[in-house]
Amino acid sequence: MTSASETPRDGLLKTLSLSLRYALPVMLGYVMIGLPCGLMENAIGFSPVLCFVLSCTFYSGAGQFMIPNLWLAGVPLYSIIASVSFVNTRQILYAAAFAPYFSGVDALTSFLFSATVTDESFGVNMERFQTSDSWTALHALLVNVCCMLSWATANALGCLLGSVLNLPLAITSFAMTSIFICLLVGQKITKQSAVVIAVAAAGVVVCKLVGLSGPAILLGAVFGVVAGMVYGRVERGANERA
Repeated sequence: MTSASETPRDGLLKTLSLSLRYALPVMLGYVMIGLPCGLMENAIGFSPVLCFVLSCTFYSGAGQFMIPNLWLAGVPLYSIIASVSFVNTRQILYAAAFAPYFSGVDALTSFLFSATVTDESFGVNMERFQTSDSWTALHALLVNVCCMLSWATANALGCLLGSVLNLPLAITSFAMTSIFICLLVGQKITKQSAVVIAVAAAGVVVCKLVGLSGPAILLGAVFGVVAGMVYGRVERGANERA
């Protein structure tokens, strides 16, 4: 509730201050991850300005790491596009999960929020919507924007550092691998997820052994997802019969 003497500008500053408070931990984390991502992007010829613009329009941490890693590995362009697109399909589910909280919100705010939601801001905003009646769509959008600007700035700085520092690419490129390792370790491993992981890893290895190095990552991921779906259906059928 705002006081009678509070101006719209005061209200906006208060909203921004609260959003920044909850976005700050994510922003600091993005700095540490964005710097090596910018270093990798510099290795394939990106400029700091291009890194910043890409981070604000494409805005996918895993996807932006994948682009230089796959390019340096000699993966064909079509496979890079397909792999990155496949990884980013989860964003659709994130945006859809917030639909109940954005009923009645104007189309522009809804669009901007959907275009800027990520794994981390999803967690922050979902927790706030579920625990605070005063958390609004504007709060959520500002959290997303603050995180995005932190990521974009870190990418640009990393790219700038890459032009003056000669850091081993083997070290900087491991940052993407470490992200996926952290995500994997943080998940609750079930029989179904274990099947997905095993089949996906085996699929990548088999593809490389038969000469399909380009689409290996994409095909391995598809194999893993399909295997997980089949296993889940078989398991449900067995439970129903029991």
